[in-house]
Amino acid sequence: MPIREITVEELEALRREEGRVLLLDVRSEEEHELARIEPSLLVPLPELAMRLGELARHRDERIVVYCHHGVRSRSGAAILQSAGFADVASLREGIEAWSARIDPRVPRY
Repeated sequence: MPIREITVEELEALRREEGRVLLLDVRSEEEHELARIEPSLLVPLPELAMRLGELARHRDERIVVYCHHGVRSRSGAAILQSAGFADVASLREGIEAWSARIDPRVPRY
């Protein structure tokens, strides 16, 4: 099954319209400290498969996985999708696009 991607504009609209979207940051802790979309949950990609149990309560929620440019987030979304999470998408172009087009207060790096 292909990984669904959404744009930063679509994410912003979802947050305004529906409110509850779990943002899952799969970057490193250092990257998360430097810049993040609030609120978001950090689970670095290398740890994601081992920490799926921590996310089990979110299995039926809408989850948008993000990283810096959208590459790692596709891998993270694939892991979640394979584990049976119902509504998962990857943020196309990542936090870089979020900062450039939605919230310039989020530092670019």
